[in-house]
Amino acid sequence: MNRFAMQLIAVCALSMGASAAFSHVTLEDQAAAAGAGYRGVLRVGHGCAGAPTTSITVTIPAGFNGAQPLVKAGWTVSTKVGKLDQPYEMHGTKYTEGVQEITWTAKGAENALPDAFADEFVFRGTTPKMPGTLWFKVVQACDKGTNAWVEIPAAGQDAHSLKSPAARLDVLDVQASGGHAH
Repeated sequence: MNRFAMQLIAVCALSMGASAAFSHVTLEDQAAAAGAGYRGVLRVGHGCAGAPTTSITVTIPAGFNGAQPLVKAGWTVSTKVGKLDQPYEMHGTKYTEGVQEITWTAKGAENALPDAFADEFVFRGTTPKMPGTLWFKVVQACDKGTNAWVEIPAAGQDAHSLKSPAARLDVLDVQASGGHAH
């Protein structure tokens, strides 16, 4: 088993235990290789104090490039595009603007995510070439109220001590097996 696989298994095992104990919005895969394609699956485990979820908005952190949402039946998807703090080059093209925010909105009450149900919202993009931690801030809007999963821990602070932590992605200094980065 290669080093990346062992690190990924360790991070996922830790995050699965944490996800069961905390009901915040998390990423299904909380570790990825640096400079590689990544499929982000935001897992939503409940609504807002009993109310169904009507929209999910994720802020794309600087360095996560080429973000694209996947469509979801019964939901509309929109993006907010803006100037990038860190322009990048891909396939010979320099990008100075990119997706900074993705929002999925239920197409009516019949498509809202009931409080007692869980679902996933998917996007893809490319991780930064440098290892480190990315935080995806997520705002969950409901019929009544919102949950803002936007807190980022201070240096040395455990994210589990936060009331409303952002979704964490650890970008690892390893080679992705197979394929190529996008």
